[in-house]
Amino acid sequence: MPVPAHLPRNAVLGGSLALLAALALTACGAAPETAGTTADGKNAATAASAADFGGMDALIAAAKKEGKLHAIALPRDWANYGALIDGFRQKYGIEVEVENPDASSQDEINAVTSRKGQGRAPDVLDLGSSFALTAAQQGLLAPYRVTAWDDIPEGQKDPEARWYNDYGGYVSIGCDAKRVKNCPTTFKDLLKPEYKGQVALNGNPTKSGSAFAGVFAAALAQGGSFDDIRPGLDFFAQLKKNGNFTPVESTPATVEKGETPISIDWDYLNAGYAQEFASKGLDWKVAVPTDGRYAQYYSQAINKDAPHPAAARLWQEYLYSTEGQNLWLKGFARPVLMPAIEKAATLDRAAALKLPAVSGVPSFPAEAQQAGAKKVLAEGWAGAVSG
Repeated sequence: MPVPAHLPRNAVLGGSLALLAALALTACGAAPETAGTTADGKNAATAASAADFGGMDALIAAAKKEGKLHAIALPRDWANYGALIDGFRQKYGIEVEVENPDASSQDEINAVTSRKGQGRAPDVLDLGSSFALTAAQQGLLAPYRVTAWDDIPEGQKDPEARWYNDYGGYVSIGCDAKRVKNCPTTFKDLLKPEYKGQVALNGNPTKSGSAFAGVFAAALAQGGSFDDIRPGLDFFAQLKKNGNFTPVESTPATVEKGETPISIDWDYLNAGYAQEFASKGLDWKVAVPTDGRYAQYYSQAINKDAPHPAAARLWQEYLYSTEGQNLWLKGFARPVLMPAIEKAATLDRAAALKLPAVSGVPSFPAEAQQAGAKKVLAEGWAGAVSG
């Protein structure tokens, strides 16, 4: 399905975006006694839907009794998570604790495994799609069907409801136009000598979903495929060899300070930087490279051993509500329920019109292809960019 001209960039991910982020620290003590149990013995920790728990009113009451949601790796400036966190707090009066906002997807998985049975274990996870698949295979996730389950397109959710896609975007090239004379718009451009020491990724691709996507996009630009990410590895090895690649991982702080003047990252993050820092004099340009068009969603999941199981499930319900989906859209990300809320005439069209323009229909690597790509990167990334 082509992306509608009036709903660019995020209009088609997953099967269609328009159909459309290990902590060494460990907390002491066991998990608190759960408040997520009703008078008739229904337990939020085993509820596979709100209906299983007696309906939304019962779930809300139990979540309020728990009073807390423990999250990890949710930067406030990532896809408008700040507004989502504030909205959830205000709506339900539940405190949201976010630990280590800049942690990677692998850090999230490590926190779940290392803190099992502890009160500081993450309740919910926001994972790059390949990492969600890994977490499901490891038996770490709780099956839960949100109320909007049927509106999530097939291919964008685990049949067992252990994870489901939430928001997505395209790999893009962000550029500080005041520091870079000619901003690159393709992966081929990035190899030019004029970009020495300027090209960065948002993280390590063996741990970070966004960096993993950046290498996959580079592979497609270099003649690779979803079955062959190695050309992407070779591309970054070449960038490193010619001095263009910088080991500094791009973040809002490095972008603002000019430490990563060219950043390969999701378009919603680069578009967010352009908006966030314009008042500070930063002219941040965003381009979706035509030679390596790669789109992907992130995925939501609940820790099977969440210390606040009712709040974890209510958080998912909020994210997949019209309010939650439109808040992601305001953060330049393409929500997975975008077609459904557009059909229901509840889409924030002003926000949709601000999405970076993208043409064509994206395709997505299958589970086996992502697993194969992760193996190649695990074996070769350090060697490609070291030295």
